Amino acid sequence: MDHSNHNDYVLSSVKNALRILNSFSLDEPEKKVTDLAKSLGLGKSTVSRLLSTLASEGFVTKDHETQKYRLGLSILNLNTIVTSNLEVERESLPVLHKLVDDIQETCHIAVLDGTDVIYIKKVECKHPIQILTHIGRRNPAYCTSSGRVLLAYQDEQVVRRILGGELKAYTTKTNTDPETILNLIKKAREQGYTVSVEELREGVTSISAPIRDYTNQVVNTLTVIGPTHRMNPANLKGYIHKIISAANEISVRLGYRKRH
Repeated sequence: MDHSNHNDYVLSSVKNALRILNSFSLDEPEKKVTDLAKSLGLGKSTVSRLLSTLASEGFVTKDHETQKYRLGLSILNLNTIVTSNLEVERESLPVLHKLVDDIQETCHIAVLDGTDVIYIKKVECKHPIQILTHIGRRNPAYCTSSGRVLLAYQDEQVVRRILGGELKAYTTKTNTDPETILNLIKKAREQGYTVSVEELREGVTSISAPIRDYTNQVVNTLTVIGPTHRMNPANLKGYIHKIISAANEISVRLGYRKRH
């Protein structure tokens, strides 16, 4: 099988696996291999193979008495993530607007995905700069303030695995030493925020604080990104206080209650 044919085969398999998942409904929550094969126009062996793969990843589960398949817990996990992100976007918006009006810098909500952070919400100030933070943008976690805050609440084994990969220097100020970054991550958890100065892009500074949900888990960060000449050491303390306060307000809106 040549490379192009292999790619077509893989894409076809992915598409058919998604068709299988989409075939389940409230009216038909369980289906047999023969039912799926007939309704989707696929061979029984193809459906059986795809179901086995989906089952191995927890996307479907099989009832061995009825020989029927139903959606698995991995679908629920994905739904929880999507629902959580939608709720964060909704609850954070008024707080973001208020903070932008106050400090006149662009604010973001970010989430951790693997080794990267993804920006899922953004409210720009009146004088934004061209920075790499559009919605949906991925940036490396190790050299961004949002990433280091989110990594601060992951298991250390997860963090070390991420830091064991390639750590690219984007500027002369990018920290690429794993132990140095690990210490910065630990410090972020201790102080409840972190600052990244020109590590991803020259002339750009970011400050991030954690956002918690009703389960007390850190699910997102509130991140303010702006030019270093405006976010300078002289006014950094004021920025930090307001960002932490806004992140706490969003957390409360998500149902977080501080535990004593």
